[in-house]
Amino acid sequence: MNYTIKLILFLIINFAALAIGGLFTAKAVNADWYLSLNKAPWTPPGWVFGAAWTFIMITFSFFMAKILPEYKADNFKIILFLFSIQWILNVIWNPIFFKYHQSSLGLVVIISLTFLVYYFTYYGFKNTPWYMALLMLPYAIWLTIATSLNAYVLIKN
Repeated sequence: MNYTIKLILFLIINFAALAIGGLFTAKAVNADWYLSLNKAPWTPPGWVFGAAWTFIMITFSFFMAKILPEYKADNFKIILFLFSIQWILNVIWNPIFFKYHQSSLGLVVIISLTFLVYYFTYYGFKNTPWYMALLMLPYAIWLTIATSLNAYVLIKN
């Protein structure tokens, strides 16, 4: 499978995750529960979340299309397994936090997701040209911020 086909597939899969997450987030950010939370002073405006996630999923798709090996079956399975876990964690955080209001479980999920993304970043720096690994930095940085926002909600509410 060539790079362009892999890129298109990852874009579709990653934006599907955003769409599913959006089902739980869209109305919830204007709901009483979320509006009444003590949120971190560094919480960005709402539009930043959509812009950030769009950029992140694009760069992550380029990265995944690059690191997905062509012929090494074991690496292929491991990378797809880790990608799948990342996808699931990314999607389930939204209903856990926004629908079920479980900021403690949400924090566990987002910390797990953050460490998995840190692993992908590390893997990228070890196994790809450095400029390809840089594609993971927006995801890693954003999850660090998002984790701090979730932790603040847990601690202050």
